[in-house]
Amino acid sequence: MSEAFDCAKCSESLYGRKYIQTDSGPYCVPCYDNTFANTCAECQQLIGHDSRELFYEDRHFHEGCFRCCRCQRSLADEPFTCQDSELLCNDCYCSAFSSQCSACGETVMPGSRKLEYGGQTWHEHCFLCSGCEQPLGSRSFVPDKDAHYCVPCYENKFAPRCARCSKTLTQGGVTYRDQPWHRECLVCTGCQTPLAGQQFTSRDDDPYCVTCFGELFAPKCSSCKRPITGGTGG
Repeated sequence: MSEAFDCAKCSESLYGRKYIQTDSGPYCVPCYDNTFANTCAECQQLIGHDSRELFYEDRHFHEGCFRCCRCQRSLADEPFTCQDSELLCNDCYCSAFSSQCSACGETVMPGSRKLEYGGQTWHEHCFLCSGCEQPLGSRSFVPDKDAHYCVPCYENKFAPRCARCSKTLTQGGVTYRDQPWHRECLVCTGCQTPLAGQQFTSRDDDPYCVTCFGELFAPKCSSCKRPITGGTGG
């Protein structure tokens, strides 16, 4: 008499039937699936023993159910992102949640180097000085309306220039005849003494300290022979 060969769950004979052997005994296919198969998180159906099963963060899926929730593209062999429990292919994630580069209009991919300023985003290599067109990176810059300048370009383009040496005035300076001067450039035409903050006068647009002007141009007192001066500030 042959030994019984029955399903460990439903006890039906397995002779002539497909079965699956487990540590706890043999199971007919329906009983095996009902006992051991996981439920697909997408369609809520059992994932049978002969189906390719995929899982992510304790959730199990049929291969055909593991897809982007927006475009329905299969994610079985594609990179993907999970956003609020929804699976998204990279294209859909970037379209929905990534910023657009203000310079080139392309998507700034997650994880890539970027720069943000004034509510706008740029690829690092797209954030350029409007003057020399070199990447600004972590360098200091000066915004001007819709443009951005590195400090040297901004000073070269917008900073006032000294009336004497024509170089830019980055800070300080004095005004003489409605023109900007470096303090060190405003000197007496005669003795080269700095005139900033001092009383001085001029002749033919050239500045002179009071002493030099008196010696060179002022009339002399008939009595004491000293220059008669009346210095004025620049």
